[in-house]
Amino acid sequence: MVISQTPLRISFAGGGSDIPEFYKKFPGAVVSTTINKYIYITVNKKFDNLIRASYSVTEFAKNPDELKNELIRESLKHTGIYSGLEITSISDIPSGTGLGSSSSYTVGLLNALNAYRGVYSSQKELAQSACDIEIKHCHKPVGKQDQYAAAFGGFNLIEFNTNGVVNVTPVIMKQSKLKELEDNLLLLYMGKTRSADKILSDQVKKMSRENNSIESLKKMAELARELHKSLSKNDINKFGEILDQNWQLKKKLSNYISNSEIDGWYEIAKKNGAIGGKVLGAGGGGFLLFYAPSSKHSKIINALPELGPTSFSFEKFGSKIIYYQH
Repeated sequence: MVISQTPLRISFAGGGSDIPEFYKKFPGAVVSTTINKYIYITVNKKFDNLIRASYSVTEFAKNPDELKNELIRESLKHTGIYSGLEITSISDIPSGTGLGSSSSYTVGLLNALNAYRGVYSSQKELAQSACDIEIKHCHKPVGKQDQYAAAFGGFNLIEFNTNGVVNVTPVIMKQSKLKELEDNLLLLYMGKTRSADKILSDQVKKMSRENNSIESLKKMAELARELHKSLSKNDINKFGEILDQNWQLKKKLSNYISNSEIDGWYEIAKKNGAIGGKVLGAGGGGFLLFYAPSSKHSKIINALPELGPTSFSFEKFGSKIIYYQH
């Protein structure tokens, strides 16, 4: 039996500039961190020669091609495992909440499958393979930031070059400043999940016909680089302001990213002490993240009783094998 543990992530600035339709023309950049919320994948030998895949439903198949779950199907084919296997998963947070769960699942599954067949996976290999599966084989309208965040872990500037090469640069700060930043972040659950595919597909279509979307993404990528520079100088004073600027630009990318209800919550939070914030992931639901002095958090929470506060902390490590037994 093999069990992998893979963190979810929070993206602060630059999200969207990791989509191929953008970074193949202009360099993209994202600042994100993994958090202590995880997806666990268990892989075990099955006594009969079938494949059993259990996630939100349970599938039985004689070979990967019979599986409806495309991430599991393509991951099994990628690792050359075709039968006699049982796969189960558990997540700390529901999927569709903007924390990169699909990519964390794919990275964690690949890590577990490779360990099961006795093969070590480097961070780079895991990230690249997960990107290939999601983008090339499953044709999902996603970028590359989530796979690299899940595989590498930690607080990073992730850059997407026009030649397809991805660079991961850690954010290096004094521990006291990092803790202050962590304490100032407030995560609120909006109580509904959504599919990112629809929002991302609309975003890609809008990019192809509107130059404004390209310009917004250029500015967002630049904000990510600006944020990395200020954090590297142990300066967190601009953090909330950059989050706010990024959110205003992000909303221009698709009409599905925000709505009047989300905009209303955002304004209430700002009136009660939030300096900036954003909806995590593609938008439309899931989690709202705010940056505010920790002393203001109670006031913001009380002003938004319909939203659920969710505690978290930064996670230093990416996907790892936490149990391995032949």
